[in-house]
Amino acid sequence: MPEPRETAVYTHGHHESVLRSHTWRTAANSAAFLLPSLKPHMKILDIGCGPGTITADLAELVPGGQVTGVDRVPQILEQARTTAAGRGLTNIDFAVADVHALDYPDDTFCVVHAHQVLQHVGDPVRALREMRRVVRPGGLVAVRDADYAAMTWYPASAGLDDWLDLYRRVARANGGEPDAGRRLKAWALRAGLTDVTASSGTWTYATPGERAWWSGLWADRTLASAYADRARLGGHAGEEELRAVAGAWREWGEQEDGWFSVLHGEILCRKGA
Repeated sequence: MPEPRETAVYTHGHHESVLRSHTWRTAANSAAFLLPSLKPHMKILDIGCGPGTITADLAELVPGGQVTGVDRVPQILEQARTTAAGRGLTNIDFAVADVHALDYPDDTFCVVHAHQVLQHVGDPVRALREMRRVVRPGGLVAVRDADYAAMTWYPASAGLDDWLDLYRRVARANGGEPDAGRRLKAWALRAGLTDVTASSGTWTYATPGERAWWSGLWADRTLASAYADRARLGGHAGEEELRAVAGAWREWGEQEDGWFSVLHGEILCRKGA
């Protein structure tokens, strides 16, 4: 029987407006729930590593260990390698991989980490089973995903309401689950993980600089990224609707009392013997 492979389409793609967000991510702002559990000797697998900023942080936190970053897109791994090289890291490597069929033996890693991955995959339960398989007994599976329906902002904006509805439709048409954060614990239990600690975390954008950055990248993403192309080609939105949504983002970003919060679900799962 052939091994399972990814069936979903990655909604965002790797346009500059997407990487603007991804390269901002650090272990501190995106994996704080995991950091107290790290030990200097650990061997870590970072799934869906993208441009490698979190991966590089993890490598610095386990100086006596090894971190492997994997992604489905070979081109983005070149940027990850550049990130690691620029920081002088020698305990880090990168490879192409599909989380549904990881090319590693059972019980290989101390920690398997995935940030903003399960919302984009075709079978998150199977992905978690694979993550459980390659982690050692006593090791950790650590996962964090946003929950789009739980995102909230001020002031109210009909245009951002339209954005949220559009994004969730496009993501589901691509085979993903945009409201993954609330489902992580349920998926983990279905995958056979029994020692599961569930938590949540947020990103908040409220200062003028934060609002300009967050609204700008979403306005650009709405018009020029793979997400925009899939919205058009899938019949989810026409050019006029996309421009209206992008305009709503920029309008919100100019509000001096503007505030936006992104809720994430988090799970820290210890594998039994």
